[in-house]
Amino acid sequence: MNYLTVENISKSYGELTLFQNISFSIHKDQKIAFVAKNGAGKTSILNILSAKDEADSGQVIFRKGLKVSFLSQDPVLNNNLTVEETIFDSDNPILNVINSYHEALHNPEDSEAYQKAFEAMERHNAWDFETQYKQILFKLKLETLDQKVSLLSGGQKKRLALANALINKPDLLVLDEPTNHLDLEMIEWLEAFFAKENITLFMITHDRYFLERVCNEIIELDQGEIFNYKGNYSYYLIKKEARIEREAVETNKSKQLYKKELDWMRRQPKARTTKSKSRIDDFYEIKERAHKRRQDHEVQLEINMERLGSKILELHNVSKAFDDNIMLKKFDYVFQKGERIGVIGKNGSGKTTFLNLITNSLKPDSGKVILGETVKFGYYTQDGIVIKPKQKVIDVVREFGDYIPLKKGRQISAQQLLERFLFDRKKQYDFVEKLSGGERKRLYLCTVLIQNPNFLILDEPTNDLDIVTLNVLENFLLDFPGCIVVVTHDRYFMDKIVDHLFIFRGQGIIDDFPGNYSDFRTYEDSITKISNTSENKPEKKQWKKDSNSQLSYNEQKELKNIESKLKSLEHDKKELEIKFHDETLSTEKINELSTQLQHIIDTIEEKELRWLELLEKLEG
Repeated sequence: MNYLTVENISKSYGELTLFQNISFSIHKDQKIAFVAKNGAGKTSILNILSAKDEADSGQVIFRKGLKVSFLSQDPVLNNNLTVEETIFDSDNPILNVINSYHEALHNPEDSEAYQKAFEAMERHNAWDFETQYKQILFKLKLETLDQKVSLLSGGQKKRLALANALINKPDLLVLDEPTNHLDLEMIEWLEAFFAKENITLFMITHDRYFLERVCNEIIELDQGEIFNYKGNYSYYLIKKEARIEREAVETNKSKQLYKKELDWMRRQPKARTTKSKSRIDDFYEIKERAHKRRQDHEVQLEINMERLGSKILELHNVSKAFDDNIMLKKFDYVFQKGERIGVIGKNGSGKTTFLNLITNSLKPDSGKVILGETVKFGYYTQDGIVIKPKQKVIDVVREFGDYIPLKKGRQISAQQLLERFLFDRKKQYDFVEKLSGGERKRLYLCTVLIQNPNFLILDEPTNDLDIVTLNVLENFLLDFPGCIVVVTHDRYFMDKIVDHLFIFRGQGIIDDFPGNYSDFRTYEDSITKISNTSENKPEKKQWKKDSNSQLSYNEQKELKNIESKLKSLEHDKKELEIKFHDETLSTEKINELSTQLQHIIDTIEEKELRWLELLEKLEG
């Protein structure tokens, strides 16, 4: 079933053409990621779909009666409403039923109104709906329902807008960077929600794990053309590489043919026959294909790094609190050369406070932060670049000098450096305020790295960066010989970069975990499963983390896979049990669901038995 069709739309801003005559469609149950480089027009396309902007040409056709929800990066909410009032401020009929019931509860003397509201709740099965929307608010950390929207932070407003979109259960949900402003726990919950819900999605996201696990199709805008890939992120990478190789072969063939036709053109007399005129027309098409070039200049990062001494950074008994909210409590750590630390934790647990303490932009309440004499920080903050009126891109870099030192005593000009950051000569003389959000972040990243830091601190560096820039940044960081501390909710990025984690648990508790994020999740899931099993089966010993493994490599791998599979099966079991609450189910459907449920229960028991066998062997 077709939901939406985009036909030959174009968009330009002055002399800048973002895209021309592009077309695509969205069908029921598709979960589509829209991928393009920064500045290619992703957000402009979303604005056209949401009617915030108009295409210069072409049209967007929606299916009649289609219910669509849009989540922008900067949602507009009514500041005078509370969180709960914002949820009820919609045309969702079930929410109106719930709202009427709540009003009736506040007027107990009107028994007739209460009875009518109660019956409406029963008729619409609104009890389950109310439970679900409160669960969504809880998962997105919006439990204070009477809090005014005007008092919410930017991140909380984005989460409230996301909650509103999910609760209204639209036919089509259009999202612009939905994982921004979510902590890792929220992202994983949203990932599971989208993977299980029968909802049609069209979204822009740079979160590659999210893209991998949620999307079943990718639409890419590349060099002004639309390409469709039926599959997830891994499939897209394989097929895109094959497409680029194929295009290179075709371009090479066109070049050979062009040389041959050019020689023919030079030998032709001025008088042309109809046949030769046709060949001349073909010649110009061949010429265009032969001169087609991909604009795939990769960001090259080979900035010279200042020497780092043996004494780097030491924290001794450092504590910091804001009123009753403890961020750090007697924290000790001595940084070593080449350390790569990922910092994770819920929003408000102290991650940014920690960064500000080690960079001396915030003083501890007690304890000492000792910085080595040779340390030169490069601090990439969430605030990004400060835009000065009428400042051009080239001027931003020239504030740090006309020439930038590279490795092995070489140097490049500010212009050459910007070209390596994908800003061509024309773009360098654009005003900074004209840049897209992702382009500004790329420019800001450039200004941090050109100062030759030897200790990089990156606070959410992946927000708004396109996937191409992210891949190159990751490759640079892998070769960076200095220290790195990174706060990010991008699990793919963290898995690739960090060696160990600081886990901010809240109230000053910080754990040091040896491994990347996927290692941490595997460990946490296994501990949770073991803990649950210990409660249900007290006669079994609890697995000791530090015990000597008696398992072969394949058995260790099997144990991890079983733990992961059990978690998935439990989730499927709960989802099926919820479906039995539907009073409209036919006898045939109930029997079908019962069979599915029994199969899952049998599989869980089988997996648990094997899990216990491996556990006993592990304990020796």
